[in-house]
Amino acid sequence: MNLKHLLFAGGALLGTTAAQAGGFQLTLAGQKNNGMGGVGTGLALDQAAMFYNPGALAMVRERGVQIGVNATLARQAFRAQYGGAERQLDNTVSTPFNFYAGFGPAEGKWKAGIGVYTPFGSRLDYADNWEGRTALTSIDLKSIFVQPTVSYAVTDQLSIGAGLVVFASGSVNLQRDIQDPAQGSIELDGSSDTKLGWNAGVFFKPSDKFSLGISHRSKMDAVVTGGDVIINGVVSSLADRFAARKFDVTLPLPATTTIGFGVMPTEKLTLGFDVNYATWSRYQELVFNFDAPINGQTVSRSRREYQDALTFRLGGQYQVTDGLTVRLGGAYDQTPVKDGFVTPETPDNDRLTATAGVSYKFGERFGIDVSAQYVNIAKRSQTQEDLLNNGVANDRVAGTYKTIAVVPGFGLNYNF
Repeated sequence: MNLKHLLFAGGALLGTTAAQAGGFQLTLAGQKNNGMGGVGTGLALDQAAMFYNPGALAMVRERGVQIGVNATLARQAFRAQYGGAERQLDNTVSTPFNFYAGFGPAEGKWKAGIGVYTPFGSRLDYADNWEGRTALTSIDLKSIFVQPTVSYAVTDQLSIGAGLVVFASGSVNLQRDIQDPAQGSIELDGSSDTKLGWNAGVFFKPSDKFSLGISHRSKMDAVVTGGDVIINGVVSSLADRFAARKFDVTLPLPATTTIGFGVMPTEKLTLGFDVNYATWSRYQELVFNFDAPINGQTVSRSRREYQDALTFRLGGQYQVTDGLTVRLGGAYDQTPVKDGFVTPETPDNDRLTATAGVSYKFGERFGIDVSAQYVNIAKRSQTQEDLLNNGVANDRVAGTYKTIAVVPGFGLNYNF
């Protein structure tokens, strides 16, 4: 077993955290936004503006606290190029959450707040004895980001804002078989280092009918230092080949820029459109460093060669009554993964998302938000010839992947 197979499994940490456009991760930062296709940069809906566009927070009329949780129910299938049974992942559920608290004078020009959210997180469990078991059998990834934010209304129509993005906590656990289940398995288990980035935006609303926003989220490195390499059940004849007990790895996460528009044809109807650009091309290579040799190597590299990608989001909401608001939306994400470079931890392709949501207010202060998303990732195939031509045959699996996900969400909010 060469070291590239270990890198292949380790790539799950990187591929899954690569989230904004493509990758296996879903963007679920605000419950109202979730029901509107994920739009938000050109709107000032609620306290979640500090994630979508910090500049819009000063234009949010209410001060308040809100919390939301989602359940990502993903289903993925794989069929090898040369036939055999279709392999399906075991049913898994992850629960990304978001929390926002916004403060400031009711009639003042500034607002401040703090957001806590989980933009990266995944859990996948492949079937026993599947064709790629020496590359990956399971992944469990968790992360928590914290963002203190300040926003200021320069005029009644223009506001600006910025937030400090703190990668506060993260963990990853990856497992794969060594040649054959009877010969053991290898597990990578580590915690991410704390890292800092920033998020800034400008919001402009020249009239009651139109608004415009632009936001930028900085690049950031996700780093695991001193992660554990755990060898399970390896026969004695193979033990010397797997001497490593610690690993380090770094992922360059992309910078993202989003332009958003809001249109309000009537007092009850709000429409939004966002375009997001993610600089995935900075992720060209995955490098692992080990404290001792694995198959004679302590450093190894695996090509990723991601490319920049766009995401288009469209959504709207309609206020049916003073208390009831309904939402619909959709999104189209371009994949950053090139043909012939697909890996089982991120069997990614262009994706279409349909969304719906509803909110109900109980009086002036308390409300609930419910959302649902259906994500269809287009079928993606690669052949052994593709892998050989790209020089990645040792750390990819030839075959066809198909993934769908259903994501219900629920939130509570309180204004003061």
